[in-house]
Amino acid sequence: MSDPVSALNGASFQGFAAIREIGPLGMITLRAKGLKSLDKAVKAVTGTKLPAQRRIEVNGDRACGWMSPDEYLLIVPYGEVRDALASLAMSLAEEHHLAVDVSDARAVFRVEGERAAEVLAKLAPVDFDKLEPGELRRSRTAQVAAAMWQQDGGFTLVCFRSVARYVFDLLENAAH
Repeated sequence: MSDPVSALNGASFQGFAAIREIGPLGMITLRAKGLKSLDKAVKAVTGTKLPAQRRIEVNGDRACGWMSPDEYLLIVPYGEVRDALASLAMSLAEEHHLAVDVSDARAVFRVEGERAAEVLAKLAPVDFDKLEPGELRRSRTAQVAAAMWQQDGGFTLVCFRSVARYVFDLLENAAH
């Protein structure tokens, strides 16, 4: 695995909310459904159980988020993606699944502060004041696909790396 490089070199902005890029993170898209060993395979990699629909389970710097009925986003330290993929391949070897490293294809941002929900509400059709910790929402940030959740007094937003600058600029503008 190459040396980690974040999409925007840790860009940040302080307005009425703090915006910062928090990459790079190790991210794996896991597509599987109804597998006998899925729970155990995910727990071995993330230390979490499989999340319920529209939820994310967090265990320190590891997490598993529900993305669709047969898709999960696994978050691990960047340098551990290769080992996590090997663990999944071994655990799920006899079952139909797909596990792909998407770490370098994603950008991750944190929006923090008392008015963080207001910043995101300007960009996405989500009631962020009612988004509970542990609830994961897939939506649009302006016209860009994103996943977001509340955690540690702020919000984490994941988008495609190819639109990282656009999303950061949107967040910065919304926080002015």
